[in-house]
Amino acid sequence: MKTIFSKLDEVVARHHELEALISDPSVFNDMKRYQSLVSERSKLAPIVEKYERYKKVLEDIEENKRLVAGDDEDLRELAREELAVLTDEQHKLERALQLMLLPKDPRDEKNVILEIRAGTGGEEAALFASDLFRMYAKYVEARRWKMETLSETLSGLKGIKEIIVSIQGKGAYSQLRYESGVHRVQRIPETETQGRIHTSAVTVAVLPEADDVDIEINPADLKIDVFRSSGPGGQSVNTTDSAVRITHIPSGLVVTCQDEKSQHKNKAKALKVLKARLLDAALRKQHEEISQQRRIMVGTGDRSERIRTYNFPQGRVTDHRINLTLYKIDRIMEGELQELIDALIAFYQAESLKASGTDAAAPVSL
Repeated sequence: MKTIFSKLDEVVARHHELEALISDPSVFNDMKRYQSLVSERSKLAPIVEKYERYKKVLEDIEENKRLVAGDDEDLRELAREELAVLTDEQHKLERALQLMLLPKDPRDEKNVILEIRAGTGGEEAALFASDLFRMYAKYVEARRWKMETLSETLSGLKGIKEIIVSIQGKGAYSQLRYESGVHRVQRIPETETQGRIHTSAVTVAVLPEADDVDIEINPADLKIDVFRSSGPGGQSVNTTDSAVRITHIPSGLVVTCQDEKSQHKNKAKALKVLKARLLDAALRKQHEEISQQRRIMVGTGDRSERIRTYNFPQGRVTDHRINLTLYKIDRIMEGELQELIDALIAFYQAESLKASGTDAAAPVSL
């Protein structure tokens, strides 16, 4: 089994090889290959830089150990102080290098299709679905990403039965991937007259947006129906056959879009959602074929599991996967999700390190 250091040495060797290749005039004449090599080098450069810093820290630690063992008391005290700082940096660099060597998920940089659906709880679930949508919209705004509504079905009290949106932003999937699951709310509904606390649920699905190269759809596998839009909307929306329903015959998946006045735009939006769902289905099938350990490592976000509870009377939000409770529900509902998201990412990174045979909590020794 390769140690972390043998892997790092391989990265350094490859980085040197890439620098030599990029300097070769014959390679420069092949622009496509040249760009590929430059891209690979840029990905390896941060690892090489951090590894060089790590080796320098180890050298400094050894030097300070020699000073601590020396006869000069003043130097010994300074060396002890420096040794504490260097040891702390050593452990931080080890953790960072371990994470850098983990296989990258190619989906992390993808845009996202976010689907929010009211579950058990009737109108209260629909109202909470609306609150969750607002929470994510605030988070997207804070990240300076873009959000576009693809499909929306409202309830009678201005809640949301279902909403599907596209989120475009660097690293959107890497940040939101662990939001998939059942979100439970405990609070007194607006419709409750006796002040009783009700429990309702909303389902959230986060799908990486599929590129054309990810999912190829045979037009012969699609049944496309057009019909007149229903519900609130302008005159042209409700009086023309602009709504589109696409059925993917092999899988049975059905996507409907009627938000736009243009049939062409509705069809394009529906196809985007269909591709994302097909990609998600293919990936989930793939996950089912691998071991439980691997599923833990990548984090499946199984939608059948309750992942989080929002308790309004007590002002707390609890993520059950990592046993984290934050007493700041008002701020979280205003889109301040980063603390939760960072904790989830750190947890699954630690699981990945364990699965790869490296314990993140234990310092690496030479």
